[in-house]
Amino acid sequence: MAKKGVLLVNLGTPDSPSTADVRKYLNEFLMDPRVIDVNPVLRTFLVKTVIVPFRAPKSAKLYQAIWDEQTGSPLLHYSLQQQKLLQQHLGDGYLVELAMRYQSPSIESALQRLKDALVSEIQVIPLFPQYASASTGSVHEKIMSLVKEWQTIPDISFINSFHNNDLMIETFADNAQKYQPETYDHILFSFHGLPQRQLKKCDHTHSYCLQADGCCNTLNDTNKLCYSAQSHDTARLIAAKMNLPQGKYTVCFQSRLGSDPWVQPYTSEVIAQLAKEGKKRLLVFCPAFVADCLETVFEVTHEYGDEFKALGGEHVQLVESLNAEPKWIEALAGMVK
Repeated sequence: MAKKGVLLVNLGTPDSPSTADVRKYLNEFLMDPRVIDVNPVLRTFLVKTVIVPFRAPKSAKLYQAIWDEQTGSPLLHYSLQQQKLLQQHLGDGYLVELAMRYQSPSIESALQRLKDALVSEIQVIPLFPQYASASTGSVHEKIMSLVKEWQTIPDISFINSFHNNDLMIETFADNAQKYQPETYDHILFSFHGLPQRQLKKCDHTHSYCLQADGCCNTLNDTNKLCYSAQSHDTARLIAAKMNLPQGKYTVCFQSRLGSDPWVQPYTSEVIAQLAKEGKKRLLVFCPAFVADCLETVFEVTHEYGDEFKALGGEHVQLVESLNAEPKWIEALAGMVK
């Protein structure tokens, strides 16, 4: 019998921490019209003349700080582990491939391997728990643009989001236990940020997003595909698993780029406020990421850690991502089956 194909897709990482490779990665990433969703001429000007020339050397230094001599990029390292472990879990009836939306291994090459293996179907799992047009939507669009050229197209299915997956929630909660979360003054659920305009574009009613009071506090038919609402739901579920009262944790958003308003509150501003209130120890989850990467290992641990200490805080502790945890691999297998 023909094998069933599974394609895991994460965001991407430079091939090396050199400025040249980081520049190449940033150009591909930021030129995606779903990532910087403005006029194409303006996007090209911003990316080619403003953002990348200044950002690439700085980002290269950050990548060098987290790059392991043996395993390289943590994002690629953990993603490869997830592919290998999922393949072992699913067995010979499946063929699991890994791709990155930007850079290597490419989606095109992964699809070609599945095609050459004559798989009977392909299930695509973008490794983003919460749906966003700039991440999951971009993966879906890229795959459809490639397979539309095939003369024979197998059954293809897409996972849209898994923000409330029970085993994923359990894994995040389990990962926190070794840090004794009850000993921390406050807990942050810091998600990757998005421009507010991208949230509004996903509101097909044009009357709910950022207009209704508490629009992200609960999921409903209007906001069920809203990145912010799904993020709040993920945080709420992890908090419930850990028996955290509402006043003990805050949902916030990091990695803002540019001057346009992004999803709020911003992580840096929340940290500043907590320091002002006299909080000394913070425990931070990053549940938008299924593998540790630049945004977790460096941005939270170093950048926010240094900011907090400069404001009078003592310690910021990152809760590791899902990485190669057995329950997470079991969660992926459940999505496939």
